[in-house]
Amino acid sequence: MRIAVLLLAGLLIAATSRLVKTKIADGISISLPADFVPMMPEDIAQRYPSVRAPLGAYTNQERMVDFSVNISATQWPDADIELAQKFFKSGVYNLYNRVDMIGEGIQEIHHKRFIYFEFESKVNGDRKQLGTQEAVERYTYILYLVERGRTLVFSFNCPKDQRQDWQETARAMVKTLRVR
Repeated sequence: MRIAVLLLAGLLIAATSRLVKTKIADGISISLPADFVPMMPEDIAQRYPSVRAPLGAYTNQERMVDFSVNISATQWPDADIELAQKFFKSGVYNLYNRVDMIGEGIQEIHHKRFIYFEFESKVNGDRKQLGTQEAVERYTYILYLVERGRTLVFSFNCPKDQRQDWQETARAMVKTLRVR
């Protein structure tokens, strides 16, 4: 038992030591894996098709693992974080054909309360359309910070088959998140 605890502690330290503090925008920072780089405009346009560009979007060298920060169009007039959690959970389930929830709730990080969802998802392919025939399966760790006048969305995702390689890193990253 003691060896398992020491081994787990060593893995967490190793995961955290590979992280580099990164300023996303004024008042927002997080530690990202050292090999993450800002996404190119083409990648942002392809992965985040929206009228709102993300505040920050980063990817690894293979362009398979991503982290982004966005401002949600959804704003909450009050601090009813439990109601917001239900709303965002419904949104997650509506985005995908299948969602396998790993964890969800409200967690405090550096004196701020974040809604979080950790899950695996599947979007079915379209057998009629060339190039989109295969299903897309992903692992995602997403956080929502509901504040007066804005909702920030922090999203980490990777291919489902790489979850074991990245899950502890994603969890270590969110613990370093700071928003002023």
